[in-house]
Amino acid sequence: MTFLELQPKITSITTNQTLSRDEKLQAICQFLNENVAHYNWVGFYFANHENKTLHLGPYVGAPTDHTEIPFGKGICGQVAESNANFVVPDVAAQDNYIACSFTVKSEIVVPLFVNGINIGQIDIDSHVLDPFTEEDERFLEFVNSEVAELF
Repeated sequence: MTFLELQPKITSITTNQTLSRDEKLQAICQFLNENVAHYNWVGFYFANHENKTLHLGPYVGAPTDHTEIPFGKGICGQVAESNANFVVPDVAAQDNYIACSFTVKSEIVVPLFVNGINIGQIDIDSHVLDPFTEEDERFLEFVNSEVAELF
């Protein structure tokens, strides 16, 4: 399926009245993991601006020890400070990368804004080198715009 074809399913998850917010986030992670071949770990991190930390929310993929990440540390922590998408074609070439698994080759992180405030992000790891395109970025921005409506 193309990203355009995936969009209505994301909307149907976020507008499902029978699911809680966390169930919707979990369903989105599951859906993306199952329907985008190069998405091997999909999760949400949420910001605690008072403590300047990110906290792991719903995710699908290998278990991670990175349940709390300080702002500025790793790709996710950098996005918490920059408020900008971050695409890493090859994690081995990235200085400020927090290794989750030797199988992870690339990563994309897209911030989640609610009322102009970066409240978190969607984080995706891939076992493929350099799979993320501008289309991935635009699609994940769409996903986050739908998710923002849940807050």
